[in-house]
Amino acid sequence: MLNRRCAAAALMLIAACSERTITPPGPEASAGAVPEAVARPEALARMVAKGLKNPAFRAYLKAQLDASPYREHKLQFETFLAANSARALREIAAENGTSKDALEAQVNGAIALEIYFPVPAHRAAWQGDEQVLVATALRDDDPPVAFDPQGRRQVLDPRTPPAVPVLAVVPVETDFSRIPARILECTTNCDGGVGGVVPPPPAPGLYMTKSHFVQDFEGWLKGSPEFEVHILGQRGQTDSLVDYQCAGEHAGGPYTFDQNDLDWSGNVLLFSKAQLDQYNAAHPGQNVRVFVVEDDDTACDIKTDPTRFQSLITVVDANYKGLTSGNDSTWFIPKYWGRATSAYNIFKALASLIKTNDDLIGNAVEDKVVGTFYPGYNWIVKGDNNITNGWINLVVN
Repeated sequence: MLNRRCAAAALMLIAACSERTITPPGPEASAGAVPEAVARPEALARMVAKGLKNPAFRAYLKAQLDASPYREHKLQFETFLAANSARALREIAAENGTSKDALEAQVNGAIALEIYFPVPAHRAAWQGDEQVLVATALRDDDPPVAFDPQGRRQVLDPRTPPAVPVLAVVPVETDFSRIPARILECTTNCDGGVGGVVPPPPAPGLYMTKSHFVQDFEGWLKGSPEFEVHILGQRGQTDSLVDYQCAGEHAGGPYTFDQNDLDWSGNVLLFSKAQLDQYNAAHPGQNVRVFVVEDDDTACDIKTDPTRFQSLITVVDANYKGLTSGNDSTWFIPKYWGRATSAYNIFKALASLIKTNDDLIGNAVEDKVVGTFYPGYNWIVKGDNNITNGWINLVVN
């Protein structure tokens, strides 16, 4: 049984992803404002907080959070309310003097939410007691609005969490449709060996081995950051870009990495040699951009204001004379990922009005082009107004 599991884990490491297209924003994503009552679910946060007056409900909530298999022990809010014959829905409604049906209607009218403790120290400290706040915010820089179990409202500092544990009820960032993969550790008798699985050799391609960002681009109420690296290249034979490959927490296979702090090191595939060869054959003389985002919405889909993306790219290209892409410099020994000219900078991202838009960390530019060098790193991540937002190390295996 263990051998089969190890084999399955190894097979996952060689999975590849195909080209993804980005849907341009439709009419509904234009200038229309989201109703405040829907966009910022303060009323639901207050009702959850008042529900925590009930010791039995507090114990139930803690048990559900502790058992969650998702990162940071997150729970999908609607699923949590409906679980175990809608126990949470009934107990919250009772503490607020309303009916289960009325509360359910209010939940159904709100945006999709998740509930968890975004500050690890708060998660560790809370033992199911009444010393807790329930807070919500829509965007990373919004001051969180919090409620205590008596329903009293207060506004928290968006930069520094309070000492009292804070339970967040915030727009969904997690893909709850995907059950998190367990890290399989074999110690004996795994594939006939002793001491663990012998991993397959890494597939040839472009890898990131280190990254550093100057900030996490995530408000404390939203928990850990979700950094992603995207490979952008020419869309067909048009004058615009498309997202060819994403690397991040939910990317799958060898494209998976999870950076929860300002620094990360490891070995994550960004673009395989097979993908690059296919791209170069279809787009002779064209190159690809390495672009970094902090994901606040659907995993591995860039969602942002297209005007902001265009402005960022235009400024960075102008500062470095278009040497803002890269390609496999196979004529050098050893091979490396070298600077190359960018020909395309139009990207039709899907803007998000209901959820938070992704933070654009920036376009990677080779350090020799920028003229700035950090030991152990070779590409600089340039963001809005050509600000340096981080630096990464790219290698070709």
